[in-house]
Amino acid sequence: MAVVEMIMPKMGESIFEGTILTWLKKEGEEIAQDESVLEVATDKVDTEVPALHGGVLKKILVKEGEVAEVGAPIALIETSDENAAADEQTTNDDKMADIMEAAPPNTASLVQPSSRTSLAQKSEDVEDARFYSPLVLSIAKKEQISKTELAQIPGTGREGRVTKDDMFHYLNSKKDGGAILQEQPRKVLVSGEDEVIQMDRMRRVIAQRMLDSKRISAHVSSFVEADVTNIVLWRNKIKEAYKQKEGESFTFTPIFVQAIAKALKEYPMINIAVDGEKIIKKKAINIGIAVALPNGNLIVPVIKNADNFTLNELSKKINDVAKRARNNKLDPDELTGGTYTLSNVGSFGNIMGTPIIVQPQVAIMAVGTIVKKPAVIETPTGDVIGIRHKMFLSHSYDHRVVDGALGGMFVKRVADHLEEFSLETKLTKT
Repeated sequence: MAVVEMIMPKMGESIFEGTILTWLKKEGEEIAQDESVLEVATDKVDTEVPALHGGVLKKILVKEGEVAEVGAPIALIETSDENAAADEQTTNDDKMADIMEAAPPNTASLVQPSSRTSLAQKSEDVEDARFYSPLVLSIAKKEQISKTELAQIPGTGREGRVTKDDMFHYLNSKKDGGAILQEQPRKVLVSGEDEVIQMDRMRRVIAQRMLDSKRISAHVSSFVEADVTNIVLWRNKIKEAYKQKEGESFTFTPIFVQAIAKALKEYPMINIAVDGEKIIKKKAINIGIAVALPNGNLIVPVIKNADNFTLNELSKKINDVAKRARNNKLDPDELTGGTYTLSNVGSFGNIMGTPIIVQPQVAIMAVGTIVKKPAVIETPTGDVIGIRHKMFLSHSYDHRVVDGALGGMFVKRVADHLEEFSLETKLTKT
């Protein structure tokens, strides 16, 4: 008999830890190879983790509700395969190599093979509910930061955790004569008639990320109204035949995505990310699509290399990820790697909105509802008044790295592409 470690697997790009939601098996129970043993939650999706080896679940190392680093042991499995331990070690080494390769340079020191003690352990000297990594605790000790002071430092990590960069940012602010501390929320008075609703895990993650983004990026917005009459007429012409042939609807979203992808090629300094004082110019054009879920939460699946697809291909991909998002069937990799995001607030009847940037991206666009309006139309024989289909585009961008001229020109270029849409456009040609 041999005892092998079951480790926390890699569950997507830039995901380095997960929370144990539920153990599907108890200690002492038999498990088959590839049988699901537990459910894990990341800040992207929830997923089941299968066993790489069959045998008996000898010991659970990480309890429900606790956090484990990718590559850290989470359970021990007793197996009759004598070669399993050697195979498991090779697998673990390969996975850690993958993690190190995928990790950003400034996180390399944080992603090391773990002992059975979680790296995200809670400090015994800290009174708040947050977890602190050994690196953060060592910085606090070196800089003589008290437990009270540490508890007040704003965190940009998952669920408000303090990262290495947060510590350095805080220390630099102190050197400049000021300290950035968390504001204490005011107590809300609750009467007997009020209903108290506990945020679910996904809503807590969304709330934290929205606060982080507003704190990190200098949000400004530019607006353009586009004449999308040709798009409306073209879609009306093809939508019934498309639905009969493909078995699904053709929405306006693929057209919006295609216009944004074209504009990103023309203005590549919008297709960037910020890493400290560095600007990362992205080669791939990966466009996130905000999808509202039945429970009221929001998720953003990503269409990778969106500039390479025809309208027909974009339609199929967008419909597919939207459907699977609503059924919680997305893979973790489908929620990562975005370089720009589109939010269709028009689907809720809104004429415009000012969306919050998805970090570490620097811009996001909201498209409003399409409305019929009287408009001045230029003709060879003079101006006339006609009914046109109009739509507002709202472009929020990070003023740290995108100036008003660039942000304004980009959204105007997207509007130009929409207004130049031809009634002879083919679904299978870009």
